Amino acid sequence: MSPNPFLGVLFHWLGGLASGSFYVPYKGVKKWSWETYWLVGGFFSWIICPTLLASILTHDLFGVLRAQSAATLGWTYFFGAMWGFGGLTFGLTMRYLGMSLGMGVALGYCAAFGTLLPPLFKQFSPKIPVAETLGEIAATLPGQITLAGVAVCLLGIGIAALAGLTKEREMSAADKQKAIAEFNFKKGLIVATFSGIMSACFAFALTAGNPIGEAALAAGTDPIWTGLPKLVVVLLGGFTTNLIWCVILNIRNRSAYQYLASQVRPEHANLKASGGEGGGGAGATAIAPVGVADLKVPVLGNYFFSALAGITWYFQFFFYTMGETQMGKFGFASWTLHMASIIIFSTMWGWIFQEWKGSSRKSHGLIAAGILALIVSTIIIGYGTYLKAGAGH
Repeated sequence: MSPNPFLGVLFHWLGGLASGSFYVPYKGVKKWSWETYWLVGGFFSWIICPTLLASILTHDLFGVLRAQSAATLGWTYFFGAMWGFGGLTFGLTMRYLGMSLGMGVALGYCAAFGTLLPPLFKQFSPKIPVAETLGEIAATLPGQITLAGVAVCLLGIGIAALAGLTKEREMSAADKQKAIAEFNFKKGLIVATFSGIMSACFAFALTAGNPIGEAALAAGTDPIWTGLPKLVVVLLGGFTTNLIWCVILNIRNRSAYQYLASQVRPEHANLKASGGEGGGGAGATAIAPVGVADLKVPVLGNYFFSALAGITWYFQFFFYTMGETQMGKFGFASWTLHMASIIIFSTMWGWIFQEWKGSSRKSHGLIAAGILALIVSTIIIGYGTYLKAGAGH
């Protein structure tokens, strides 16, 4: 079956919708510390969903994994664990910049590093499992068009960041606090930089795991599902990092009891569920005195919303791997498409939650221009991969 780049773009958009929306269910969690609901959601994201769906949709999942070399499994797991550090600080980015701007800035770094570095590294290390070097990509017309799409994507991300800076300068302190309780552009930019760079390791993990996908294909798995087995290893690495940090926070904040308790301790009673806010630290800060009635925890509801968030998060990469199989030798552009679509949909949620309320028409115009540039970039990249596929490469 030959690649279908337009179908690939569609799958990447579906993945972006899932990623840009997973944050929303966490807003339904009540009286749980960040580390509690993040780990519950993560268990669904990184363990249950990838193992279950890969077992159902691929042939002999565990046989394929057992057949891999220690190097393949080790590097795939390692880069997954490194990506986990980016995921941990990603929540802090949302905390300081909000959904629309926070995702725009952090994922901008992901797009740049995750898209361009694998083919650039192949220039110096030909044995890594990447289809073409950056030079080979740039030497053809389809490659030039695809790289132009990547450039437009990065331009759109830059415009979105400029919109956030303009917003910070224009809005009053009261408006900033009302829209995003802890809005801080400088602090958020620093955290977003670290988060974005580390999160780009996911692209390296998927590249390192390519032999797993090839083995799955050889075992009789339909090509469109061959990316699922490597997600099992990548996400296990991410789960390890997040598990260790969440357990540390559970101990430090004395919040481990929350997983089963029907009531919280008074110091935890007014915790705000904010979809990843507090991702790097003190997720157990109470904000006001409470009475006995405020101590009751909606345990089933919290598990439901955390599981829903985790499952939604996983589907971003479920669709990502499907899209990647359709991009042919320009699979390197999959990461850019994924990041761009996440920014588009997360900005949509940012508007719904009125994060840009109180900012000027200039700010609104900039963020709209940034989103338009991201949409155009996906069209350009899709056209480039279409030409590549039509050329018979």
